[in-house]
Amino acid sequence: MGTIALLFLAVGLSMDAFAVSVCKGLAMGPVSWGRACIPGLWFGGFQGLMPLLGFLLGGRFAETITTVDHWIAFVLLAVLGVNMLRASREEAETADASLAFREMLAMAVATSIDALAVGITFAFLDVAILPAAGCIAAVTFLLSTAGVKAGSLFGGRCRAQAQALGGCILILLGGKLLLEGLGVL
Repeated sequence: MGTIALLFLAVGLSMDAFAVSVCKGLAMGPVSWGRACIPGLWFGGFQGLMPLLGFLLGGRFAETITTVDHWIAFVLLAVLGVNMLRASREEAETADASLAFREMLAMAVATSIDALAVGITFAFLDVAILPAAGCIAAVTFLLSTAGVKAGSLFGGRCRAQAQALGGCILILLGGKLLLEGLGVL
């Protein structure tokens, strides 16, 4: 796989994480670059780890994973979106954009399941997995960090509305992934 093709693949894989990062930034309000890097590290780390796992699994579990990956992503994103909607209805002081372990883990897994399938494909194509996974991780980190920062710039003025919008986007993103997995889209 060529460098340009790998970069395009990395950008494509990182779009879900970027969208979630923008939503996270919308809910967070003003945020430092250091704090914006936290979701970037989660998403970039998982986007780099999943192709490695997929590569190791190879064709062994390919059919099982690809038959349920869209359901897993849908459930995780829908639950997170509903929680964001619920939090947007609470008072402004209590409706914060958590970077807690459980929430970030769920978001990172939900947005990187497609990278697992890509890793399985890499095993069949005999791709150099370490440079490929590193490129995917780096691109996702950069785009996710920028997404948090961009979302925070726009969301500071209307935090509750931004958090509700972010929740709706997560639910819609989960629905889109489900419909794509079912072959409807």
